Amino acid sequence: MYFSFIIPVFNRPDEIEELLKSIAEQNYHEDFEVVIVEDGSTIPCHDVVKKYEGKMFISYFNKPNSGPGDSRNFGMKQAMGSYFLILDSDCILPENYLTSVNTNLKNNFVDCFGGPDSALDSFSSVQKAINFTMTSFLTTGGVRGGSEKIGKFQPRSFNMGLSKKAFEASGGFGNIHPGEDPDLSIRLWKLGFKTRLFKDSYVYHKRRIDFSKFYKQVNKFGKARPILDSWYPKHSKLTFWFPTLFLFGFAVAVVLSVFGFLIPIKVYAAYFILLFWVGSIENLNPWIGFLSVFAAMFQFTGYGIGFLQSFIKIKIKKQQPEKAFPELFFKK
Repeated sequence: MYFSFIIPVFNRPDEIEELLKSIAEQNYHEDFEVVIVEDGSTIPCHDVVKKYEGKMFISYFNKPNSGPGDSRNFGMKQAMGSYFLILDSDCILPENYLTSVNTNLKNNFVDCFGGPDSALDSFSSVQKAINFTMTSFLTTGGVRGGSEKIGKFQPRSFNMGLSKKAFEASGGFGNIHPGEDPDLSIRLWKLGFKTRLFKDSYVYHKRRIDFSKFYKQVNKFGKARPILDSWYPKHSKLTFWFPTLFLFGFAVAVVLSVFGFLIPIKVYAAYFILLFWVGSIENLNPWIGFLSVFAAMFQFTGYGIGFLQSFIKIKIKKQQPEKAFPELFFKK
């Protein structure tokens, strides 16, 4: 099986440097290719790519900005492989990543897989706290951390594999972002393809480097979910409401505490203490545990507010998604 890495990039040459270095250090012994798609960047990474041309087979394309989904589709159309490995530019691979993917596909082939993510020791404390929140079973991040059932898994495009056959049948990613990965997964299911979680094929994912950028990211996640639910109502889940209900419950608990009814606010306090404790233990650092509590609040607030805004516009007011949230759609 010939693998093609598909990596869209937008103004992030430093990240591409780290990612390509980790790809060059893979312990996989078969040939593969790397396809870099510059998505209309004003700070290109061409000079970085040239440094690795002698270390692996690598192709570089520069195109007008049209978003990550369309750039991935562009890269897959140019690629020579029979199986595409799609990564975000802010990922770093462990040296056994390709070997792990290859072994998983040989043992249990699937046309689309997703893998979890983790944090490197070199990441900042904020990055580690955000990673904990986005992967912990204590938050909505459990799915990305690998707790979702292995079969019928919705792969995320920061670490996804897709066969050429599945790409050609589905047409690849749509123009919504974020949300393009669950959209693709559901369309693949409808076409009869299967998806699967490869729990040991993980990447190190830098994510956002500060809470402000993290909030904007998860807010968009929240806005995208009711749109996806309107497209695919059979795949809607009550658990998608959890961050919004969490925020509403917290507000009620604060008001009740003013009137002396303290049980609800104590329940929330116990939850935050648990987050701190688990985050501290997993990272062996109480400071990261402390920051994890803030990261969780940014996650719940950003996602919960975005979800509620989108639910009102899409579900209640029946607005067209592209008109209600034009920032979530790229023009092809």
